[in-house]
Amino acid sequence: MKYHQISNQLFIKNRKKFMALMKPKSIAVFNSNDIYPISADSTMPFEQHRDIFYLSGADQEETILVLFPDAMDKKHREIMFVRETNEHIAVWEGAKLTKEKATEVSGIETIYWLTDFDKIFFDIMTEADTVYFNTNEHYRQSVETQTREDRFIAKCKNDFPAHQWAKSNPILQQIRGVKEPEEIALMQQACDITEKGFRRILEFTKPGVWEYDLEAEFLHEFIRNRSKGFAYTPIIASGNNANVLHYIENNQQLRDGDLILMDLAAEYANYASDMTRTIPANGKFTARQRAVYDAVLRVKKEATKMLVPGTIWAEYHKEVGKIMTSELLGLGLLDKADVQNEDATWPAYKKYFMHGTSHHIGLDTHDYGELKTPMKANMVFTVEPGIYIPAEGMGIRLEDDVVIQETGEPVNLMKNIPIEANEIEELMQA
Repeated sequence: MKYHQISNQLFIKNRKKFMALMKPKSIAVFNSNDIYPISADSTMPFEQHRDIFYLSGADQEETILVLFPDAMDKKHREIMFVRETNEHIAVWEGAKLTKEKATEVSGIETIYWLTDFDKIFFDIMTEADTVYFNTNEHYRQSVETQTREDRFIAKCKNDFPAHQWAKSNPILQQIRGVKEPEEIALMQQACDITEKGFRRILEFTKPGVWEYDLEAEFLHEFIRNRSKGFAYTPIIASGNNANVLHYIENNQQLRDGDLILMDLAAEYANYASDMTRTIPANGKFTARQRAVYDAVLRVKKEATKMLVPGTIWAEYHKEVGKIMTSELLGLGLLDKADVQNEDATWPAYKKYFMHGTSHHIGLDTHDYGELKTPMKANMVFTVEPGIYIPAEGMGIRLEDDVVIQETGEPVNLMKNIPIEANEIEELMQA
């Protein structure tokens, strides 16, 4: 891994939180992700399942975590199974977790080789009544591929039909949404790396370069700062491309007078950052571009103030919609009749701002976290309003990552990344 090793105290705390919410005489099992094939002997780069990483720090394939707080043998209350390594594997694939290293990374004392899993698991299942399965219940999930977790669940139900089943996801939604100080520090590091990339491209951007040139500049800066790269597929959308919300081709040339919407950010130690900035290709906003830009920025600032403990996510978005409506009226994009005659299920402002304003962020870009209960301190949310005007060939979105505080306004993890139009122009023309 490129990142510095994380203190295992974080993972010890996370496991304690999870186990405190488990039913009596229950076992929870978490599996690593598969390594997914492309074709022939090619595979995609391994990405660890965020749940097992959150609970153990293990960033390696073919790993299983078992939590059993009521195990009769104390050493079986936390168990991690890892793939047995040898000299051949070390030569061809590099170092893997030894039992000693697995303990150092995770804080788990009991480490077995993966080949021992079936025997050990059968033994402890004789003491358990309930098994927690780790199903994906994220509100945006649309997974069609069978995962290692799916195969385990099918086998476990077949092998132990008399046990009761429970879901890990509600517990994970509850505890992963509220970040520990160590997690916020890792996210701050991801944001700081993102800042370096953004400042780099402000000096580089000009008409004639290509969207993929900017992508390459960001990637260079991210990797040289111990990031694996982008936290999610980067969007670098010049001109009218910005009106395609998930534009990822990044293959067009920047033209004089274009705005460039860049929704991209670095990861660090599997923790994501999520930034959007919109800049002028030639370093200078037109009067109309500046008016729309400043309107988006005002909405962002007002929306940020509302992210406080007790706020309800759905109600928050309604309030942001009201602020956006006012700005769109001021820009002449809506008139009073549009608002008076709007469909309550699709308000008038949605013509120009059709997506949500905020989502949880953490180990996943669209992270786990409760959305139907009041917001809590140390939840981390994006704030990302936008205005999209295809008829004028521009789309503007601005986005930062903020941490809800016990009192007062959220802390902006991206406060050092330029966002005011004047500062962007000054840096681009320096």
